[in-house]
Amino acid sequence: MPKQTFNEAELTALAKRLRMRSGKNRAEAARDLGVSRPSIFHAEESPKLSYLKLRKRMIELYSGQKLVGPIYFLEEG
Repeated sequence: MPKQTFNEAELTALAKRLRMRSGKNRAEAARDLGVSRPSIFHAEESPKLSYLKLRKRMIELYSGQKLVGPIYFLEEG
């Protein structure tokens, strides 16, 4: 079975969707992950900011699955 790939914006949306599906608000998620509430906000709302490690932790915590990566592709410039 082919594995699904995600870009940064998709990981951002996925982290938020999984957190919301778990029934946790941002403050609760911040406590679960040992970070500040603004960090959760930025991880969910700012795909251009470097919050990949936090997004990964959120996705793994709230999905029960492991996020494996990164995958890099070489493209013509």
